[in-house]
Amino acid sequence: MTRYLIPCLYMLDGKAVTGFGHKNLSGSGDLLELTAFFCNNGADKIIVFDFSNTDSEHDRAIEDLRQICEVSEIPVIAAGNVKRTEDVKKLIYAGASCVVLNGSKKENIDIMKEVSDRFGKKKICVSISETEEFDRNKDIIDKYAGSILLLDNIEEQLSQETKLPILLHTNHGSEEHVLKLFSSGCVSGVSGEYVSLKTTDLNALKVKGKKAGIHMNIPESRISWKEFKLDKDGLVPVIVQDYRTDEILMMAYMNEESFSMTLSTGKMTYFSRSRQALWTKGETSGHFQYMKSLTIDCDKDTILAKVSQIGAACHTGNRSCFFTPLVKKEYQDANPYHVFENVYNVITDRREHPKEGSYTNYLFDKGIDKILKKVGEENTEIIIAAKNPDPEEIKYEISDYLYHLMVLMADKGVTWDDVTRELARR
Repeated sequence: MTRYLIPCLYMLDGKAVTGFGHKNLSGSGDLLELTAFFCNNGADKIIVFDFSNTDSEHDRAIEDLRQICEVSEIPVIAAGNVKRTEDVKKLIYAGASCVVLNGSKKENIDIMKEVSDRFGKKKICVSISETEEFDRNKDIIDKYAGSILLLDNIEEQLSQETKLPILLHTNHGSEEHVLKLFSSGCVSGVSGEYVSLKTTDLNALKVKGKKAGIHMNIPESRISWKEFKLDKDGLVPVIVQDYRTDEILMMAYMNEESFSMTLSTGKMTYFSRSRQALWTKGETSGHFQYMKSLTIDCDKDTILAKVSQIGAACHTGNRSCFFTPLVKKEYQDANPYHVFENVYNVITDRREHPKEGSYTNYLFDKGIDKILKKVGEENTEIIIAAKNPDPEEIKYEISDYLYHLMVLMADKGVTWDDVTRELARR
């Protein structure tokens, strides 16, 4: 069974706060920045606890959770203030991979079957703080929940009574304690104080767990370094690409040690031929590259790395090292993402820098009602065109519709990145 490290975010009034008596977890701060930090630094999942006190605060918390889920590249578990089926629905629709029901509340137990049947057992977790809570509702929990979140150190007793995965939220944290919990076989995930501290190196903790024989969620190469075809210096070139846009960012080299460090730390680490030393991208500039995938080519002599790039990839300050044109023939870039982005950028540029006679500016000047009217009209044109056997007509109408849809997106501040992330999450 794979073991998971699951930091917490305690959310109140749009900010991250300390919680459950912890001295200082993430501390007071920006929810989205902390989410990105945990995603890039070895967390396997995140639990977000909603500490809101009123309905209006709870509504804001759901919107904050939605934004967290948009930023997060790992599963987000939502906990706190779940009272009705509608709350579960809102949290799942906001992007939560799982929703925690409070096992001490009868109303949460009462809705468990309904929400499990509706959204799936894996989407439902039950929080338990004492064995009596579990014993009272054992049958329904085992049947309709996908996991248990323990809020007290009773994992050994509970593991004897259920086969459900147990996530332990504990204040008694240290590296040794976490590894001991995993070694016991009682818990599949640890959350709470220690793994939520920004000073805790989760990647290093995973490496130690692996060395201790614990199955941690750590990337491993399917092909050993010995199978790679190296150059005369024992190096392999690495082409680095933005994992979202496929933009080529840079090229560098790896030796076996830098390859291993990249896997164990999650940060792209290379070998500098000029300095004859390892270097982690961003260690001086802060422009880290967080590994998303590594792929070897057919000859096994070149690696393609897809990364999450912080800041600029090039030492000149440019996003990519490839910014100096040499030769360019005219050609039509039909890459769908590029086309959508380019058209969208033209539309937003028209809004910021109006141009006389521009139809786009005409729509913006007329306002949202006119934009919506055109979107509706173009949608109807697609339906009519779909009844026509000529495919050219529907291609034209869909293009027209997408243009007007992008005007609406720009007016509402929604980007293609927002849309593609939402589609990918689904």
